[in-house]
Amino acid sequence: MKVAYDPRSDTLSVILRDDARVATSDEDKPGVILDYDVDGNLVSLEILDASRRVTDARSVEFQVTE
Repeated sequence: MKVAYDPRSDTLSVILRDDARVATSDEDKPGVILDYDVDGNLVSLEILDASRRVTDARSVEFQVTE
């Protein structure tokens, strides 16, 4: 999984699968784009105007719970 923030476009991308090609995209909610593979599995998501929608677009915290 990869997370990337582009400050020029203010876009936050979360890539769940590097090895899958995007077959279709859907803007489920305004400013939130979901990308799916040919089998309908979620591949990635993009958040537009990220600095207005997330707490801190330049910082990511990763946590594994047991």
